[in-house]
Amino acid sequence: MKDARVRRRYLDQTIKLLFPGTGRPRPHTLLPHAWLPRRLVRHAWWHRPLGRPIMVPTGGETIEDHLGEVLDRPIRTVLHVRPARRANRKPILEAHGPDGLLAFVKIGDSDPARALVRAEAAALRLVADHPLKTVVPPTVLHHGGWRGLDVLVLSPLPVRARPGRVPPDLAHAAVAEIAALSPDDPHAWHGDFAPWNMAPTADGRLFVWDWERFATGVPLGFDATHLFLQRALRRMRPAVAARACLAQATSTLAPYGLSTAEARRTVLHHLIALADRHAADGHEPLGPPARWLTPLIDEQELIL
Repeated sequence: MKDARVRRRYLDQTIKLLFPGTGRPRPHTLLPHAWLPRRLVRHAWWHRPLGRPIMVPTGGETIEDHLGEVLDRPIRTVLHVRPARRANRKPILEAHGPDGLLAFVKIGDSDPARALVRAEAAALRLVADHPLKTVVPPTVLHHGGWRGLDVLVLSPLPVRARPGRVPPDLAHAAVAEIAALSPDDPHAWHGDFAPWNMAPTADGRLFVWDWERFATGVPLGFDATHLFLQRALRRMRPAVAARACLAQATSTLAPYGLSTAEARRTVLHHLIALADRHAADGHEPLGPPARWLTPLIDEQELIL
């Protein structure tokens, strides 16, 4: 209930931002329903929403008008209703043309969001310059400004692609291929190599999206460590997950040729980097580091 109210407040702000028209409002529907808002779509007769339709202004220049110019065809958008508390929150839209889904669109509506949108555009352009055998990233269709906002338009990955369990060999190959994207030395990482950001393809490759945290100059194995940690966090408290990550460091990072000592150092440096990221974002999704990280670091101080 509380999450729904928070999402609705942020949704109201986003509608005013992206649909600033003064024309006759058009009814939209929250799906799957008003108390579990995930997507805002144009109202259709077969919708059976709980609560009244959401009225979205028309007229003037809306984000649909702008995307229509960018993609050179009429556009209908589906707006994802985002959690307002997320540090990397930003409006996300699906852009649909007459023949179906054309693109996913990310909107930089704040300084942090603009920085992430620009970082992802730069990362994907770098990735596009490298022939990849395993990883399948989105393509940048457009990156520009509109009404003071950053607008990043990305090719959609196939509709049938759904996050799922990635075979270990496929994950290892993807981590190694991403690491080799660094122009100077293999220490690059995707930055959020997590189950919800990937899906196996039918031909044995790996769709990987959300490249906004891509960075270079990190130890080899950061992505593999991140994947292990995110899986562990689904069933463990953060402090327990961090300890499990360290306990399994050798087996997790052995495919990359790391010794036990190197693997343990890599895990600890990754956990520290993640805590630093959360601090910079002003958001602590795992709780205060003093609870989930500091005791572990203190015990392992000699190997850092």
